[in-house]
Amino acid sequence: MGSTITEDVVIQDLGGRGGSPPARSDDGDDRAPGGKPRAPRRAYFTALSLGLAGIVMFFMSLTSAYIVRKGLGGDWQPIELPRVLWFTTTALVLSSFTVERARRLLAQSDVGGYRAWWGITTVLGLVFLAGQYMAWLALRVQGVYLVSNPSSSFFYVLTAAHGVHLLGGILALLVVGLRRWRNAEERRSTAVDITTIYWHFMDGLWVFLFLLLFLGR
Repeated sequence: MGSTITEDVVIQDLGGRGGSPPARSDDGDDRAPGGKPRAPRRAYFTALSLGLAGIVMFFMSLTSAYIVRKGLGGDWQPIELPRVLWFTTTALVLSSFTVERARRLLAQSDVGGYRAWWGITTVLGLVFLAGQYMAWLALRVQGVYLVSNPSSSFFYVLTAAHGVHLLGGILALLVVGLRRWRNAEERRSTAVDITTIYWHFMDGLWVFLFLLLFLGR
């Protein structure tokens, strides 16, 4: 009887002290701070897909409005697109190659190469935004403002809307690139993949908008 009671006490003591180890909350496990399980990898891609779908719908509505408004009335005055847009477009297209290069190097465990190309991508994104601002300044020199005519209004709205979304991509590049991913290679890989897909999307979206503004003047 005494032996049985002793064994029961030992078993209860072990259970009370945590038969299973406490969840870690550092960057090297699959649980978030507080012990809650982290979202699976597919959840992030699902959220990204929904976000991109929303962006597509937003810009398609602007594109439809652009086409319809152009066909109404005779107050549509085509604007001369600043030449700097060719440079910014080239920079953004190149950034798709650099970000993809960074992603592949990380997949090959070349962290140094990944960081270098990831940084180049970030710089190219900043160059693009700076070039867009220069394009606005060039239009101001020509006397073309937001309310000058419907054509200029759409130019400012479309480029500004894309710029805001691209700025979100740049912030993601900075966060992923500067964060210390201690013992969290899988989560870093997921973050890199998500950011890369978003960046490619922003690149393709700008090419579409540039062609719309250039050919649809």
